[in-house]
Amino acid sequence: GHPAGSQAHGGRHGVGDAVDRAGRRAPRGRHIAGDRLGWGVLGAAWIAGRAVLPAIAASRNGRLVSIASRDPERAREMASRHAIPSVARDYDDVLADPAVEALYIPLVNSLHKEWTERSLAAGKHVLCEKPLGMNANEAAMMADASRRSGRLLMEAFMYRFHPRMRTFVEGLHADERPLHVQASFGFPLSDPSNYRLQPALGGGALLDVGCYTVSVARWLLGEPDTVLARARFDQKTGVDMSVSSLLHFSGGGTASLWCSFESAEEQGVTAVTTKGTYALERPFTAWQDPHDPYQLMVESFADSVQNGTDCEVSLDESIANMRALDRIREAMRA
Repeated sequence: GHPAGSQAHGGRHGVGDAVDRAGRRAPRGRHIAGDRLGWGVLGAAWIAGRAVLPAIAASRNGRLVSIASRDPERAREMASRHAIPSVARDYDDVLADPAVEALYIPLVNSLHKEWTERSLAAGKHVLCEKPLGMNANEAAMMADASRRSGRLLMEAFMYRFHPRMRTFVEGLHADERPLHVQASFGFPLSDPSNYRLQPALGGGALLDVGCYTVSVARWLLGEPDTVLARARFDQKTGVDMSVSSLLHFSGGGTASLWCSFESAEEQGVTAVTTKGTYALERPFTAWQDPHDPYQLMVESFADSVQNGTDCEVSLDESIANMRALDRIREAMRA
């Protein structure tokens, strides 16, 4: 089945630039060597139970402390399955828990900004599901909140941590910048109650899975200077069900990107260079794999918190990705 909150991560040319330009930070909090970062979780989303909670539990430098959900039964079930010691009454209770040093936020897109800002203000570091915000403006405000609080914020773009993905991108960067990139991510979604089909909650294929295709194109090609896009919208809700876009990049390359809630399971990335064509199947979710990109991501984030170093997926990168998504949304509605 489709990873309900699939994620992504970065490289050179923006997407994986791993450098938060806010500068190096001194280590925060009472970290002693050997300490495990205490994690709280806001929401019992599918992706949390399927991928991120097991990753934190298995990580070398993190431990699960507390979870809250609007559905207390679901929170209790998840807590017992993943041995989380505390089921909090509500999100604020998790924020008030001194044992919680970092929060993972897999809430619906429309709640990312509010709960990220509240968590940062409470002195917690935040790993927020992709897309970081509803648009680039929200993402920039969230980044400002992180800088003001002195706490780290990272977008959970897990695909960027996968060794297979990194090898693919680094190999292309070592060779030459691609002339053309094709990326696709689609899966069938028909349950009308799913938040991905509700515009007010930040639904739509572009934000949910298009964010990956844009991210990998930017990782390989830099920033787009021209964007063309067309979408098919749901007649009832107006949510974008399939989006096709053509991007031209300042470095001269082009990308054709496609995302959908209407197709059979489909994901891939292909890069064409003067020397050959390179393709990667299932670049965004590699479930049956010796490396768990979710575990690599949560360990990397905990390392950044404990060592006071920059996050692997920088806030500048996340804002730039949202900016490109905004441009596609503008073009497809024109």
